Amino acid sequence: MNVPGLRTRSAVKYRDVPLSKEQLLAEIEDAIRTMPSLSTIRDNSMENLAWFGRASAAIENWKPAKSPWVNLYRGEITSSSMQTAYGGIQQLTILLNQARHDLLVEMPGAGSAVVPRGMVFDYFDEIRKKIELAKHDVFFIDPYLDAEFVTRYLPIVARGVTIRLLAREKLGTLLPAVDTFTAQYGRPIEVRSAPGFHDRYLLVDKTSCYQSGASFKDGAKSAPTTITQILDAFPAVSKTYEDLWTLARVER
Repeated sequence: MNVPGLRTRSAVKYRDVPLSKEQLLAEIEDAIRTMPSLSTIRDNSMENLAWFGRASAAIENWKPAKSPWVNLYRGEITSSSMQTAYGGIQQLTILLNQARHDLLVEMPGAGSAVVPRGMVFDYFDEIRKKIELAKHDVFFIDPYLDAEFVTRYLPIVARGVTIRLLAREKLGTLLPAVDTFTAQYGRPIEVRSAPGFHDRYLLVDKTSCYQSGASFKDGAKSAPTTITQILDAFPAVSKTYEDLWTLARVER
């Protein structure tokens, strides 16, 4: 079922009132967060059609020449071939993230935040937004990950997303919490430990990286902190910690 009017109406709305880069970035990020799951995206439901229309309009507002690719990928996603469908999902995910990163490069600091002391909910909310962007993999790097971290953040991770934790100092509380979380939700979680690292990072889908000035469990509790998106140095940071992950001791 094809409803081209959905895309046209959304696109007209954007053209009538041009979006700022900040607004367009918010649209792209929300499209990534609300992208239908792998198990439902092939359905021609009204909700899915509306989502594709919105995604197409946002991409058109970013780069008009890229907009037809959304419909092309939707055709692949609804194909009877699972291999073709999965390829379409991958390419659409790449396109949306390409738009997001392009806007972030044009807007230095847009993916970062300064959180004053005591604003623990603001800190949590910033991290939550990053986690909700994940479609495939979240990788937390923090020597002080513990049970409180598990309770606060892991329920946010969407089903089907791989969870990896690189920790060290609080394994005595982290591992039992991971075990009970896995027992209740049936979510496999990989935990590894390694010496010699001190920074705190969140890597999303192996395409985005955020550095936290404070431990994820304590963000802004007793001191101001920052959440900084790593852009130019992303390849080096990603390789450093993927290599460390490979060499780290397997705990779970």
